[in-house]
Amino acid sequence: MEHPKAVGDRTTLAAMQALHACGYAVSVPFGENVRYDLIIDDGQHLQRVQCKTGRLRDGAIRFATCSCYGHHARPSQARRDYLGQVDCFAVYCPETSGVYLIPIDDVQTTTRAMLRVEPSRNGQRRRIREASPYEIGRVSVRATQELRASSGERGSFV
Repeated sequence: MEHPKAVGDRTTLAAMQALHACGYAVSVPFGENVRYDLIIDDGQHLQRVQCKTGRLRDGAIRFATCSCYGHHARPSQARRDYLGQVDCFAVYCPETSGVYLIPIDDVQTTTRAMLRVEPSRNGQRRRIREASPYEIGRVSVRATQELRASSGERGSFV
């Protein structure tokens, strides 16, 4: 199983590539003590972006809209939302290769959100958030081989 940090790094890289291709200047904040992963600049406004990995399930991309702290020794709260701390989510879905930029005001922020990529099986159309209006690009980010380094050996990138 892949380490969650590696999954998150790949998601952030995919988001950076798509945002740059759309003409945004992309900056990475210094340190680990901020709730956002990127800052984007469209020439007039700066926005704080939280990157999330989406998973395709039942025709919809699902992604978390909060952070979980249940794994900490004594969490004061199990989940924390991003209200007031980020302006949008950049969601990368490896199954679709899509990167989606979603304003935080467009999603519920307490647990998770969904972007529909296929019509619902029951034909529902109301209260459905389609993925296509939020898609900013398609990016393929994957490792071509696992790198392992031992004493005296160096891995190589392909």
